[in-house]
Amino acid sequence: MPLVRIDLSSQHAEGFAQQVGEVVYQAMREHINVPEDDKFQVITRHDRADLVTPKSYLGIEYSDGIIFIQITLNEGRSTELKKKFYRAICDGLVEKLKVRPQDVWINLVEVHKENWSFGNGEMQYGPKPG
Repeated sequence: MPLVRIDLSSQHAEGFAQQVGEVVYQAMREHINVPEDDKFQVITRHDRADLVTPKSYLGIEYSDGIIFIQITLNEGRSTELKKKFYRAICDGLVEKLKVRPQDVWINLVEVHKENWSFGNGEMQYGPKPG
């Protein structure tokens, strides 16, 4: 049920963005119990000027290769699980795509289950009537 939004520079080679999506999907499957085929991603490539970042923040130096990953998902996962999940995404991108770890920026947005409709104008995961 997560919705993944990936925003990155169009400077990356063709197909790179989809590979980022695959790394994120595998980390979701392995670390936060996302079922098979639950893969909803919006991947957007931008002109570098449209990705606004400071040169550094919290001691982390960013480059033009920064990748923003925002995942909306159901609430309830522990802090430790989230830390392992962040690490799995970063390590996967570093290993498979040679991304600088400093350029892996991740944000989780947690919501209640009733905040999803996967089609048909229905609330598939919310409270059932009557």
